[in-house]
Amino acid sequence: MPRFFAKLSYNGRNYVGWQIQPNGISVQQVVQNALSVILRESVVIVGAGRTDAGVHARRMVAHFDWDGDAFSTDTLVAKLNSFLPKDISVSDIRPVKPDAHARFSALTRTYSYHVITQKDPFLHQLTYRLHFLPDIQRMNMLCRVLKEYSDFTSFSKLHTDVKTNLCKIESAQWEKTGDHQYVFTITADRFLRNMVRAIVGTLLEAGRGRVDERGFRRIIEAKNRSVAGDSVPGHALFLEEVMYPDDIWL
Repeated sequence: MPRFFAKLSYNGRNYVGWQIQPNGISVQQVVQNALSVILRESVVIVGAGRTDAGVHARRMVAHFDWDGDAFSTDTLVAKLNSFLPKDISVSDIRPVKPDAHARFSALTRTYSYHVITQKDPFLHQLTYRLHFLPDIQRMNMLCRVLKEYSDFTSFSKLHTDVKTNLCKIESAQWEKTGDHQYVFTITADRFLRNMVRAIVGTLLEAGRGRVDERGFRRIIEAKNRSVAGDSVPGHALFLEEVMYPDDIWL
């Protein structure tokens, strides 16, 4: 059956996350319903991963199968964007190999987390406000330490259904992007539930002088979520990109 990848962006503020859940409206549910209405047949979509409640995506990828009447991908994109609410958009739909999978074929995923150190009436819904000036140099030193490890149990939500807590972090870095703005960007082959938010919370503890390199290593090596820092709120977290092998596209 022909398979298609759709590239989506969304503001997660009004949703319980990407994945369909019984306790509220999810992005997956809204997009799936829109596709089904437009194509006039029940369609199931599968995302590259799950984003938690309130988390945003500049680039989420999802696949769906379709063996009905042929359609123009450009026309379908236009119809979806007319049908979907203002906080969800589709930028592209492309055919892929039948065995390509939005989740399992992904090579890397990149997230960003945005913080500010001064009250801002225009950014408060998309950033996390700090009440201290973070030590960027210290936090970036610990970002390099992250790349030495592969087991991130200490940064994972408890009691999840994953079979392994092993991840390969390719890059992680803090950057000052404005007078009062900072962004943390991290790329890995996979992420655990709540992993980025727990890492950010722990790095911010280091940024205010409460965790040094030795303590940070102890946190990772403990493989115990209770020893790491608190998770930061989801409203400042963005899924930035999902990368795939070049040979999956048709």
